[in-house]
Amino acid sequence: MTTQTQAVLLALLAKFDSDHYGLDLMKQTGLKSGTLYPALIRLEGHGLVRSFWEDIDPVKAGRPRRRLYRLTADGIAQAQQLTSSRVGGNAYA
Repeated sequence: MTTQTQAVLLALLAKFDSDHYGLDLMKQTGLKSGTLYPALIRLEGHGLVRSFWEDIDPVKAGRPRRRLYRLTADGIAQAQQLTSSRVGGNAYA
């Protein structure tokens, strides 16, 4: 797992019970969209993240719908394991 993908996973873990959108994750991780979105796609492909469209009326909200991301149960476990590995000084440090 790349350092950038780890950063995304840990940012999602920080508020694992919330939905996140791309711009918010870019601010949290410091990653650009060309790095962030491929990482999210990889994480989703491995079943660690799920994504879905925000349920709003774009006209009423005055903005387009956002694609939202949230860790799955497996994603939470993987992110917690990553955190434990970092604290212990293992390969992810």
